[in-house]
Amino acid sequence: MSTYSRSPLPGARRFTRALVFTAAATTVLGMAATGAAGAAPGAPAEPPTRKDVKAQVDQLYEEAEQASEKFNAALEEQRQLQSDTGSLQNQVAVGQDELNRLRAGLGSVAAAQYRAGGIDPAVQLMLDSDPAGYLYRARTLDQSAERQNDTLRQVIDSQRRLDQRRAETTAKLAELESVRRTLNESKQEIRQRLTKAQRLLNTLGAGERARMADDDARDAAKRAARGAERLDLGNLPAASSQAAAALAAASSKIGSPYVYGSTGPRTFDCSGLMYWAWRQAGVTLPRTSQQQASAGQRISLAEARPGDLVIFYRDMHHVGMYAGGGVVVHAPYPGARVRYESVSAMPVSGVVRV
Repeated sequence: MSTYSRSPLPGARRFTRALVFTAAATTVLGMAATGAAGAAPGAPAEPPTRKDVKAQVDQLYEEAEQASEKFNAALEEQRQLQSDTGSLQNQVAVGQDELNRLRAGLGSVAAAQYRAGGIDPAVQLMLDSDPAGYLYRARTLDQSAERQNDTLRQVIDSQRRLDQRRAETTAKLAELESVRRTLNESKQEIRQRLTKAQRLLNTLGAGERARMADDDARDAAKRAARGAERLDLGNLPAASSQAAAALAAASSKIGSPYVYGSTGPRTFDCSGLMYWAWRQAGVTLPRTSQQQASAGQRISLAEARPGDLVIFYRDMHHVGMYAGGGVVVHAPYPGARVRYESVSAMPVSGVVRV
């Protein structure tokens, strides 16, 4: 039997490692406090303020996260298409083997009939020295002819199925190529946003960068403290035992770095944290925030209970997990770490109970 093997798409693992490096390189918290960066050629006489830079960098990180979720979706689609295409190609190989076998059998039967049927059956009977034996052989030939007809029908059916599988394979391969283009475009978009963010950060002096990092760290600490306090005071039960387990898993990763395309266990992007946390509860969520928005029952924010998914922004490019007391736990953006955050810090698109 023919077999088919397929090789993984090159570059996917390399890009994941590149994202880890790029995110680390662009993190605000990791900016060095010494060694002022020179201004870029043609920079304005008055450099942008730290507040302006932070606002622009935050916007670039949000746009990069949108591109990252697009990348995650394309990567999942690519994996599924590779699996589907491989299965179809295996079916084509098996179908071709079956068709070859049927055709060979059909040829053998036809050759036997040709050798035995050279003269008229009535004349053959008169000339045969063993008429009884001839009649037996004639019945055998009739049975062979019937088997030949059955085999012919099988050949026609096999050819039809084979043609259909080949057409499906061709369509899947074209779709796979389109997804590969989407992956490349998303990678370029992420890199462009991160590069631009890095250049903006480099317009600040070492002191400004250090103050920016300190401000961000203090702000994150305050949010985490407020979140922890609210969680201690809250008594709303989780939506289910699995939701409670997922929330415990997500909360255990507070302080873990944000890395594009990562699903843990040490680094996460926003949907990657939800995916990992629910896996610890025995549930496999879809990979992206947009897909996770359809992973369960839609409810209102007022109905939210610990463990529910909270989807943010109109295009649903960000997701967190409701922790109680108006707080979510989530992986925010590059340079930040998994933390508690007020649910009102971002526009809520919907709440999903898994």
